[in-house]
Amino acid sequence: MTLFTNPNITIATTADAEAIAQLLNSAYRGEGSKQGWTTEAHLIDGEVRTNATGVVEVIQQPGSVMLTCRNDEQQIIGCVNLQRHDDKVYLGMLSVVPQLQGAGTGKQLLKAADEYAVQHRCSAVYMTVISVREELINWYKRHGYTDTGIRKPFTEDGVSGRHKQQLEFMVMEKKLQ
Repeated sequence: MTLFTNPNITIATTADAEAIAQLLNSAYRGEGSKQGWTTEAHLIDGEVRTNATGVVEVIQQPGSVMLTCRNDEQQIIGCVNLQRHDDKVYLGMLSVVPQLQGAGTGKQLLKAADEYAVQHRCSAVYMTVISVREELINWYKRHGYTDTGIRKPFTEDGVSGRHKQQLEFMVMEKKLQ
């Protein structure tokens, strides 16, 4: 059983899917997302990053877990998806309620991701970040991630919004001890 230093971080179930989808949409898309610094509204039109069905698919995918961070009222205030790929963990969907960004929840979720990876004997955690998101890239660098030099296309999927410019992903990685 996976345990985390922060007792407010637990593994999500499919019953959490709707709340997680709402969190992801509020953190990345639409006007409300502009209350936080992680918004992609200036890069991608639309109000939807994902939906509950998509979150359920991620939760049920073999080797995948969704972690949630809850406040004292048990509301989900942050989440992150972790997927084991060989001896590495892919980190995606890291989100915090926009009004609470900057209070340390994201750092706690990154720490839980490291703990998960170590418990599963993985050598690194890696992610993709939109390459023009300099402030976000710098935040990840301050938390031990480096640019691998690998770039991947970011194509529209018909769900998560229309791109306002051509976008690509940068692959970042953090080696674990």
